[in-house]
Amino acid sequence: MSEPLIFATKPWPLAELFEPLADVQFWIKDAKHRYLHANRALLLNYTLGDVSEVTGKTDYDFSPPFLADQFWLDDEQVVKGARVVNRIELVGGTTEPPRWSVTNKIPLYNETGRVIGSSGTTRWMDAPVNTPASLSSFDQVLSYIRDHYQTSLSNADLARVSGLSVRTFERRFKHTFQDTPQAYIRRLRVRIACRLLVYTERSLAEIAIDSGFADQSHFNHEFRRQLGRTPGDYRLHYRH
Repeated sequence: MSEPLIFATKPWPLAELFEPLADVQFWIKDAKHRYLHANRALLLNYTLGDVSEVTGKTDYDFSPPFLADQFWLDDEQVVKGARVVNRIELVGGTTEPPRWSVTNKIPLYNETGRVIGSSGTTRWMDAPVNTPASLSSFDQVLSYIRDHYQTSLSNADLARVSGLSVRTFERRFKHTFQDTPQAYIRRLRVRIACRLLVYTERSLAEIAIDSGFADQSHFNHEFRRQLGRTPGDYRLHYRH
């Protein structure tokens, strides 16, 4: 793992690096998950004109409640020292079609080692990007997961895409993403299911299959394990 990123004062000079990147949304939040800064791409995504319109607000001011809850839970883990590393997900609201993106989040520390906030980026998967070798070597794997998450995906399948042996692939994936390949896929499938539960009228059985689960029983078990409620309860909560 890399050394903690330390911000003793407002990190605006560093934030300026992200202003010219039209396909990368960048933000900085305090320890209570309120926005301190957002780059131009994020402002445009929320149809905002100036950073003052986002400062001091949270994701609940801009996103549907079920997405804001997901972002909040992520941020809660990040301010405890965790990281979100190259997680693929669908990003978008109700008026625009969602797009596949890659999200990263890190904790921010002061000089004493105390977490004082978080920072993150989201980039579109179809946008060209230069990444460190340790991450770019998995670009094809992430694209393969994106295109095949509805089917059965074994570590052997993913290792073949990466050009590595299964053992080497599993080790490198865990080191890079801080998660096993199968846990990574299960998290993606649950997030896909969340969107379908809120935005469609499909049955739970249909959503289970559409999200890549073997059956509704497996879907219910994994959904409840990750989110602490059943898919049916989740739908009722966010649809009313």
